[in-house]
Amino acid sequence: VNPGSDKPIPLAAVAEVVRDRGPTRIWRVDQQRTAKISANVEGRDLGRTANDLKKRLSTLSIPENMSVFITGQNREMEESLSSLAFALILAIFLVYIVMASQFESLLHPFVILFTVPLAAVGVILILWLLNISLSIVVYLGMIMLTGIVVNNAIVLVDYINRLRRRGHKLHEAIILGGKVRMRPILMTTATTVLGLIPMSLGLGEGAEIRTPMALTVIAGLISATLLTLIVIPTVYSLVNRDKVTVEVSASPTE
Repeated sequence: VNPGSDKPIPLAAVAEVVRDRGPTRIWRVDQQRTAKISANVEGRDLGRTANDLKKRLSTLSIPENMSVFITGQNREMEESLSSLAFALILAIFLVYIVMASQFESLLHPFVILFTVPLAAVGVILILWLLNISLSIVVYLGMIMLTGIVVNNAIVLVDYINRLRRRGHKLHEAIILGGKVRMRPILMTTATTVLGLIPMSLGLGEGAEIRTPMALTVIAGLISATLLTLIVIPTVYSLVNRDKVTVEVSASPTE
């Protein structure tokens, strides 16, 4: 070593040099010594791999003075999922605001938003059947669904309101509105689903990203459409029955 003087100082004068085994690099996190194990995932999604790893770690006997954390892209994915969950709630709120201004009512938008849980039925079913874990692309598909599935209910509720303004009774307007709007609703859903089928087949590079999102939208859209034709008219009838004027003719007393 040479601390700046003219004559170098031998290393043996300030340290004892021995041959031994040890780490080439020491990592510290929060002033604690850390060992990192990294791996790349191929052929399956990151969320499912992380879940399997957590199950495996739970079976191991880890000393009390040690702790194990899964970081890297998995932690970034979990943080992104939290942000997307907030984005989903915000999307539902914004859709409600737009519909409230359109219908000039605070009640009818709630009826239309019933299509969102109806879409969730199809999403949960397809994720369970195909063993697809929740991921960023699935959340993106759910956010897309929020804006798509309400369209059919908007068309149906708007036409029912129009019939009632023309003088039709509540149940008559609901039945007639369902008959008239059923074909446009089914055709709109069919064209959207057919357009997403090539994306859901998993062809080409990046299929692991496109396929879950396409399947989420397809399953949610199909379930929401089929249930919308039944549930939305029923809910509409329940929330508007108090507004129906019932005329009672009193029989003459003898």
